[in-house]
Formats: sequence, C-alpha cells, structure tokens
Amino acid sequence: MKVKKIGIVSLSSGIMGENFIQHELNLGKKRLEEYGVAVEFLPHALKGLEFIKQHPECRAQDLLAAFQDDSIDMILTAIGGDDTYRLLPYLFEQDALKKVAKQKIFLGFSDTTMNHLMLHKVGIQSFYGQAFLPDVCELSTEMLPYTKSYFEELLTTGRIKEIRPSDIWYQEREDFSEKGLGVSTPSFPNQGFELLKGNAEFSGPILGGCLESMYDCFDSSLYADSVQLTQKYKLFPTLEDWSGKILLLETSGELPSVELYRKMIQALKQYGIFDVVSGVLVGKPQNEIHYEEYKAILLEELEDKEVSIVYNMNVGHATPRCIVPFGVHAQVDVDAQVIRFDYNK
Repeated sequence: MKVKKIGIVSLSSGIMGENFIQHELNLGKKRLEEYGVAVEFLPHALKGLEFIKQHPECRAQDLLAAFQDDSIDMILTAIGGDDTYRLLPYLFEQDALKKVAKQKIFLGFSDTTMNHLMLHKVGIQSFYGQAFLPDVCELSTEMLPYTKSYFEELLTTGRIKEIRPSDIWYQEREDFSEKGLGVSTPSFPNQGFELLKGNAEFSGPILGGCLESMYDCFDSSLYADSVQLTQKYKLFPTLEDWSGKILLLETSGELPSVELYRKMIQALKQYGIFDVVSGVLVGKPQNEIHYEEYKAILLEELEDKEVSIVYNMNVGHATPRCIVPFGVHAQVDVDAQVIRFDYNK
C-alpha cells in the first residue's frame, strides 16, 4: 500500500500554527510533496498554541474528520505536547471515535501515546515513533538517514518489516530557528540493543510509548483531572489486555529525574503490568542523560519479575527514530539485534 495523501493533525500542542515555525513547516511540506504525496492540514491544525490549548473538542473533530475522509491514507501528528487526554470525552461519548475509526496509518509519539491507547481501545493498529515537526521537518539538509529509511518504508509499503539499531545517535538540536537550516548536529557511536535481563528472544504485539504520558493515567501532578478522565473512559488497558504483550517505554525531552523515573516504574509495577507482559523494550534516553541510572532502576525495581528487558532502542525522544508497529506480532531477537514483525499472526 502506497500512501497517496497525508492528513496532518495537532492533537497536543498547537505550535505548528505559530509564525516562528513556518520555515520548518514549509521544509516538511516540500519534502512530503517530493514523495508525490498530497498533504492536507486538518481544519484546526494550524490555529496556533492558544487556540489548540483552549479547544480540545476541535482537536478531536480533526482526528474524527481524518478517519472519515477516505482520501486520507495516513494520519500524521504534528508534534507531542502534554494534554491530549482532554480529547477523551469528545472521542468516547456516544462512541464518536468507534463509529468512524477504520484501519489506516496513524503515526505519532510522545504525548500522542494517549491517542495510541485511544485507538487501541477501538481496535485500530497504529505506528509509534515519529511525527511531522520533529522528523519530516528536520532542519538538516535531509531527514536523518535512519529516521528517513523507516518513514519511507511506511510511506511506500504501509508497514514496517523489521527494526535494527542505528549505528549512531545524535545530540539533540538546540536551535530550531531559521539559522539552524542546513546545520547538522553532532553524532556518536551507538551500541545497539542491550539485554538487561531475561531471555534474548521473546514475542508478542507491542504497545506502550512515552512513560510520562502513561504515568498521567496514575498520577494527577501535571493535570488535576488526568487520572479521573483516563479512569472514566478506561483508557489504560486492563492487565488481561496487557497479557502476552511487549511493553514499550521511552522518556521525554523533559529528561525526567532519576527520582521521578523510579516513581513512574513503581506505578506501573504496582498496577501489575510487569507480571503479565512477555517483555519490555526501552528507548534510549535523549542525549543519553541518566542512561546508566535508568538502567539501574529497571534492574532494581524489576529484579523479582520474570520478564525480559531490552534497553537502548532508537525510539521516542532520542534521535534518530525508528517506527514501531503497535498491535502486530513482534519477534525480538537481541543476539541477532533485530525485531521482526509478522502481519499474518
């Protein structure tokens, strides 16, 4: 399946509509059109930070419209943010999302984790790991090669066949202004998948995403109503649903403190998720900040769990980024440094 038209939505932050980001938007749009793909920004996607923040119902309308429009093959999120859980009432009252959802490519990461869980709830398989502004609009002369290879595979085939580690990782860009156009960021050798504990081979469909976003289902520190809303609409999957799945975890560009990381892992542990999943895949922390500390916490907190943990995947907030299919049978083989996907199982 070749993608012919992409619909771009702002489901979290509305930054894509701000003037100071126009050089990025123009660059990304041009790149997509060079693939021969038609690009449509859904009606509210470019309305800016304040409007998007004030109108979760308009964000929800755009997502519903993108699913309803049969000419759109792929729904691409603009970027993450931190409050897309606020779309829940507008998508789940009267089964609004369920009525229009059909299997098409949905791609995003970070706060979009919540949208992936919403789609999982209505039986839609989605793709985790890249977004329009952070990836397609990369300010270097081209998209980062590793990132680009996965994006092109998804565009041209509608699938991801396998994931292997990147040979390098990049320092996070600090200057996103026009001065950054054509400027590349420093890169460093990457050491590949690291087995922290358990079997080197395990399998199951993958689900999960950004750890902080999932933590908002258990903790109301960021927004007073996040736990209440996610519980009301039963957003976080039940243990029965998690059973036999592979949990994907990655941390945001906020670079959570070691204390917070432990708290977030403990919240998932208390829920019982590590007792039922077949394995855990953990993304590289951005700029490798707290790389060893996070690793130590996982080993300490999950010491008594019979679960495989694979660390240092190129997914999420550290660049470059692969794309992870959710809901597709995955076979992890750390010795061979590959995760393969079987769409027939």
